[in-house]
Amino acid sequence: MHDVVIIGAGAAGLSAAFWCDELGLDTLVLEEQEAVGGQLSQVYNPIENYLGLRTNSGQEMLERFTERLDDADFDLWTNTEIEKVDLKTKQVTLVSGEVLQAISLIIATGVRRRKLGIPGEDDFSGRGMIESGAGDGQLFGGKDVCVIGGGDAAAENALLLADVCPTVTLVHRGKQLSARPQFIELLKGNHCLTVFKEAVVDRIIGDDKVEAVEIRRQGAIKPFQMAVGGVLIRIGVEPNTDLFRDQLALDQRGYIIAGRDHETSVPNVFGVGDVASPLAPTISGATGAGATAAKVIAARLNAR
Repeated sequence: MHDVVIIGAGAAGLSAAFWCDELGLDTLVLEEQEAVGGQLSQVYNPIENYLGLRTNSGQEMLERFTERLDDADFDLWTNTEIEKVDLKTKQVTLVSGEVLQAISLIIATGVRRRKLGIPGEDDFSGRGMIESGAGDGQLFGGKDVCVIGGGDAAAENALLLADVCPTVTLVHRGKQLSARPQFIELLKGNHCLTVFKEAVVDRIIGDDKVEAVEIRRQGAIKPFQMAVGGVLIRIGVEPNTDLFRDQLALDQRGYIIAGRDHETSVPNVFGVGDVASPLAPTISGATGAGATAAKVIAARLNAR
């Protein structure tokens, strides 16, 4: 029996874990990936909006967050896959068959990048699919590339790739880009960039690596193929709540609905970080939510 089981070891989960440790709670953190950090490990740009701390990348911030990890008195299991969770009984069953019991659960499972669901999307990992314009840009220098999406992330990555690629084609299904005006102005002023609005990519084509995309423009008689050496997809994110569906209140997009103390519709189950923050997903918000949930749990246990 644990006082708290935390599912997820990103910024929110780690913050909750350190606070639970500080408050003397018996705590276990479960992380599916090999390393902790969640989306922080995918941030390659400088982070300048976290109060009192500026870092050159998400990885550097993660290193700062985990400086005390070896001295912490909570259990952290990585490479741990969960089979099912019963929120009512606070019971977590692992794929290994082990069953864990807690008094309170903290869900900090974060979000994942949304997929297009088109042919070829999952076939070229490491062979032409670009994870980040900042992290992978040099690998694709000299190649023509395609970026799919219309928001800030798509625009920013397109601009980064335009620094090293001969041509960058940005494909967006809407009539207008949703990126910030400053990004749109930079896109307009870059001679390496072409923007296709009201268009979609129907498939990614290649043999051993990405060789082309098939683009369908609204009103066109048929799609056309464009040769590219890389594809980057940025069409938003979706919450990792598959384990908890039909057990607690979610909004229309699948995000956890939680109160100001971050408790969900199930007593003693808390949702923290991006998985419960569709409107304002920030590192600051995630760490604050983790701290709040830990303090609420400790207060309840101490009141017993």
